[in-house]
Amino acid sequence: MTQEVVIREYTPQDKPAVLELLRLNTPAYFSPEEEKDLIHYLEHERELYFVVEHDGTLAGCGGINFSGDPTTGKISWDIIHPAYQGKGLGRSLLQHRINLLKNRKQVRTISVRTSQLVYQFYERMGFELLEMVPDYWAPGFDLYRMEYTR
Repeated sequence: MTQEVVIREYTPQDKPAVLELLRLNTPAYFSPEEEKDLIHYLEHERELYFVVEHDGTLAGCGGINFSGDPTTGKISWDIIHPAYQGKGLGRSLLQHRINLLKNRKQVRTISVRTSQLVYQFYERMGFELLEMVPDYWAPGFDLYRMEYTR
C-alpha cells in the first residue's frame, strides 16, 4: 500500500494544526515562549509557507521568507509531527523549498536559523554552519545560523 505525501501552500485554516505541531514539539525542539512568535509569523510575516500532508494528515510545515532582500531566501519555521520525524517528510519539505529558491534567478543565498537540536539535519542537506549564539531563542536554545552550499 502506497502512502501519499502532498506538499501544498498553507491556508489560514491550517493554523490550528500548525500550532498543534509546535505544541507537540515543545519543549523537545521549541521553547514554550516561541508559540506567540509563530502566531505572529503566521499572521504578519508569512511569505511562502507550506504544509506536508501524509495520507491526509497534516504532518509538517515550513516556510520561505525574503525579509525585503530578494537575493536571500530564508528557510523558516520547520516543524514535523513527532510521529513522522525520521521518515523523510522533513527532507522532502526542505528539498521542495530549496528547489523553489534555486529556480528564482535573483536568489543567490539560502539561509536557515535553527538550534543545536536539529542543525545536523541541515548539515546533511547541504547547509554549512556560519555562527552559533548561545541561548538566542530562549535559555538552552542556541542559534545556529547556516547557509546552503551545494
